[in-house]
Amino acid sequence: MESDTAVRRIKPFATQSYSAPDNDGSRDRCADNGYSGDPKRKPEVSLYLLREGLAASLVTVFILVLWGLVQLSLQQLVIGKPSGEFNAVRARRHLEEITSVGPRPVGSPENEVLTVDYLLEQIETIRVESAAGPHQLAVDVQRPTGTFSIDFLGGFTSYYDRVTNIAVRLEPKGGAQHLMLANCHFDTVANSPGASDDAVSCAVMLEVLHSLANQSTPLLHGVVFLFNGAEENILQASHGFITQHPWAKQVRAFINLEAAGVGGKEVVFQTGPENPWLVQAYVHAAKHPFASVVGQEVFQSGIIPSDTDFRIYRDFGNIPGIDLAFIENGFIYHTKHDTSDRILTDSIQRAGGRYVRDLACATGVALLSWFVTLMSVLIVALLVTLLGRSMFWYNHFYASICLYGTAASGKIILIHTLAKNLYYGGVRLVGLGDLYFDVSLLLWCCSLVWLTQQGLCSAYVPMLMVAFPLLTKLLLAKEFKHRGASMKYSVLYLLGLTLPYVHFMFLIWVVFEIFTPIMGRSGTEIPPEVVMATLVTLATIFISSFFLHFIYLARSTKWILAGLGSVFVFTFLLMSCGLLFPYSGSADSPRPKRVFLQHTTRTFHNLRGQVESQDSGLWINSFDYTGIQHITPLIPEINDSVRTSCREDRPFCGYPWFLPVKFLSKKNWYLPAPEVSPSAPVEFSLLSREETSWGTIKMTFSVKGPCHMSLYLMPHRGASLSTWSFGDGTPQFDLSGEYFVFYSHGLDAPTWIFWFEIQPPRDPDPSGPEGMISVAISTHYFFGRDSRTAQLEEVLRRFPTWSFPSSWVSTYDMYRY
Repeated sequence: MESDTAVRRIKPFATQSYSAPDNDGSRDRCADNGYSGDPKRKPEVSLYLLREGLAASLVTVFILVLWGLVQLSLQQLVIGKPSGEFNAVRARRHLEEITSVGPRPVGSPENEVLTVDYLLEQIETIRVESAAGPHQLAVDVQRPTGTFSIDFLGGFTSYYDRVTNIAVRLEPKGGAQHLMLANCHFDTVANSPGASDDAVSCAVMLEVLHSLANQSTPLLHGVVFLFNGAEENILQASHGFITQHPWAKQVRAFINLEAAGVGGKEVVFQTGPENPWLVQAYVHAAKHPFASVVGQEVFQSGIIPSDTDFRIYRDFGNIPGIDLAFIENGFIYHTKHDTSDRILTDSIQRAGGRYVRDLACATGVALLSWFVTLMSVLIVALLVTLLGRSMFWYNHFYASICLYGTAASGKIILIHTLAKNLYYGGVRLVGLGDLYFDVSLLLWCCSLVWLTQQGLCSAYVPMLMVAFPLLTKLLLAKEFKHRGASMKYSVLYLLGLTLPYVHFMFLIWVVFEIFTPIMGRSGTEIPPEVVMATLVTLATIFISSFFLHFIYLARSTKWILAGLGSVFVFTFLLMSCGLLFPYSGSADSPRPKRVFLQHTTRTFHNLRGQVESQDSGLWINSFDYTGIQHITPLIPEINDSVRTSCREDRPFCGYPWFLPVKFLSKKNWYLPAPEVSPSAPVEFSLLSREETSWGTIKMTFSVKGPCHMSLYLMPHRGASLSTWSFGDGTPQFDLSGEYFVFYSHGLDAPTWIFWFEIQPPRDPDPSGPEGMISVAISTHYFFGRDSRTAQLEEVLRRFPTWSFPSSWVSTYDMYRY
């Protein structure tokens, strides 16, 4: 005999009525189970339905308590007491000394001399202190030269000359056959002191070196501490070490210390390849291990526009390792605000039948509700964008929850309320609650199966979201059958969801902690409202998945919808009135707008080597979607009348791109200014041009210039590069017919000489540029007197405190051949 609560008996459109025995006459307690459309239907008086206020309160308190647990746990991750011989105070002194010299771009005295001297001085002190112990310490200052190709940022080739590595080998006095590599980098991007990225890691490594060197028990294996001086130049120094240094052959594993934020807990976001013993060692060694394969798979998918030395050691060294990084407060990553005072000492101390049909229909309703919800929230995001209020949440994160989160929650509840009252008009609500719990379970099972088939370790997440709710529901089946959605059932049900939901909210925190700051440096082409609205909506859908059945167990949802609607309208009004400004210059919590300014002189030569045209100006790039809309009112000269257009007949549009990111920032501005005159201008010349026996033209060039230069090669239509002097000799990465070579050098570098062979076009394009190839070289002066001009300084003074204008001097010279 079937149970009263059997879901198999559900039938839409009031085609079947149900009765239940009235044992206690408790009609007042249960009312009519939310249905009054059929006067012949006997009310269900033996089972509870949730009061609307109680349902909303339970779910809200549950989510807030779990979010509080997440935040509390995150605080515990960074609070620790000094242990062993590691001295966080001493490590902080190292951090302050390293950052005291200011920004440390490759080739600058601050990077190549001052920081190197300080590190060598501290290493020598450690060597002397530990001389009587069981360890020996060797130091080697490496200045490698090399080249490689990488598929980062669409793909380009990198060439480096005499960049700096400081390698320290610590091993027992009898020597060691196997070595572990610990890597940090002390160089920075221009105009940032780089306390978290990555001076703090180097400070930690100095103190770990001190601690290990002074241990009375000898190490079983050796350790190489690599302080590399050219990571921000797209991983050059690590390539120089792993491919050229003699110690690299003995390295069996590595640990890479990095940063994508400032302080907080360190997160393992890449491991491998394979070798799970590394992760096990980390789990046993770390006081509060924090890692997720979800983060690794997201990072390695290329969604996040960043990369670390981990890639170099993995791909070029074929060794396993662990990538650890600070991720908190990524808003000030790579800005002037990345200072040592923002890094807590604690962070340093830490580092089949009808049922199947009903289930299918209910699943369709759930999926339809999610799709409609996402589309609705994206319409709101589009409206925000059209109002010119993009990134209002950048400085007010919870405003995005109040706008997009309430819109998503309200839409889901509204659709299921309509389904309950219209589609399921005559169906027992308790049975519907059971049905929609099964829907949630089914969808999480589907995601579990799919992720498992794809071989993704992230499958453990849906596994948790299947196992715990299912076990909880089975344990509460008797309570639910006899009393329905009672208070006891509701509280115990939420308690059963606690573990998977706490973990899931950790993952959500990581996603927002990473992607929210990234929107401030993702260029002018990616609409941030679409990204944020999608993330908030997906988070809402995932979190609400096992609360869907509460909608059907609640007597009403009108006040919940009214509350969500009120919060949405209030937030929308605040946003549309401009009261939620996206940026902040607050010293405690800056949210700067990133702007790049180059005072540049561009010179274009024709096929005969004559100057065809020349101009100079301030080339301005905004690296977020708002462009210059907030800058123009303060600096009226920077407006859309001076916006540039891409010249397709010139390499990289004819502008001095430092990295190949023109696809990210297609909106830029060019304000006329006087010519720049660096004290050491670039010397670019064609040394030889010869025709080979196989029909190509080999051209050899020499370049003498500053520490950072970019080479652009654009074969004309019909022509193609066949080989060159970079990497393995094969031009691998082609960006829409253009090639980008990134060059940097350290101190006392010789003249850069390179060559390439080009296959001339059989039928030259009369409508295209003359010749067979356009070659351009841009120089970038990041430090010293050549990096500043009076015009730059005058404009910089007018930028608001909530902006971070990063500026330097550059030149761009193009030649046709």
